[in-house]
Amino acid sequence: MTLHIRGLAIDPPIALAPMVGLSHSALRSLVAEFGGAGLFFSEMLSAKRLPSENEKCSPFLIRTEIEKPLFYQIYASEHVSLTSALEKLSTFGAQGIDLNLGCPAPKLKKIKAGQFLFEKRGAVEKIVRKLRALSDLPLSVKIRIGIKPDQLHLTKVCQMLANEGVDLITIHARLDHEKFCRKPRWEILQDATSKVTIPIFANGGIFTTEDAKECLNKSGAAGIMIGRGAAVRPWICKDIARQCFDYRASHPSWSEKDVFMRFIALLEERFPPERRLGRLKQFAHYFASSFPFGHQFAFRIQNSATMEHAAREALQFFNQ
Repeated sequence: MTLHIRGLAIDPPIALAPMVGLSHSALRSLVAEFGGAGLFFSEMLSAKRLPSENEKCSPFLIRTEIEKPLFYQIYASEHVSLTSALEKLSTFGAQGIDLNLGCPAPKLKKIKAGQFLFEKRGAVEKIVRKLRALSDLPLSVKIRIGIKPDQLHLTKVCQMLANEGVDLITIHARLDHEKFCRKPRWEILQDATSKVTIPIFANGGIFTTEDAKECLNKSGAAGIMIGRGAAVRPWICKDIARQCFDYRASHPSWSEKDVFMRFIALLEERFPPERRLGRLKQFAHYFASSFPFGHQFAFRIQNSATMEHAAREALQFFNQ
């Protein structure tokens, strides 16, 4: 099943979510090597700081050819100029632009961006209209359901975004104040997915193929976005693609040890030494939950002082 937006093919309609500290080149490449992800996103980028970033060395911008199509996710406040940011993205070979309208992080609250910008409909219309005028690239936005479970309101919001030129909407199926531990409200998306003319992806709480099937059935979404589940099981996109979208492709047959050591290798290939260990520990926190005695493995990695130390601990754990 292939989804087309502005001439860009997304096949299958499964996206790897933008996640702070996780959606970097190493994880994107690892997921891409397994197959099954039809769309990738960068980590959240400041539209204000983007023009001064160096894509050759910034850990947020490093990428390779395997990580495509890649949308760069930006956040911006109402009064930030977007022209320079879009000019910068054009030099990166971006396949699309994503506007963050759902993140509740305190640093975004301070500047009224992300979820806090989305509370101001006029400001959202203005920014989306500006982005559409500045670029012919596919434009997507990521939102949450809202402050309450109101299907009609969500549909109207999505229709507004479509009318302003957005090509793809991803909805994190939780209310604005809800934590990740709360079960997603996928069913609330159904009215929007049936009435809005552009594709809608569902996001939130998808860790297994059964979760994906339930999400698609309840939401009626055109596709899904996988977040933390891809750090727990980097092969999850491949499994979901096979079972939900009849996707067929070769993929590596790796053990958990193979996957972890490959991730270490990717970090060492892509990032300077000071940028590796923190990202390895963040990945290991999630990855450890995918196999027996993972808590012991996570403890060893979290207490490693160097990448070499972490690699030794991993090999010792998997070989015991």
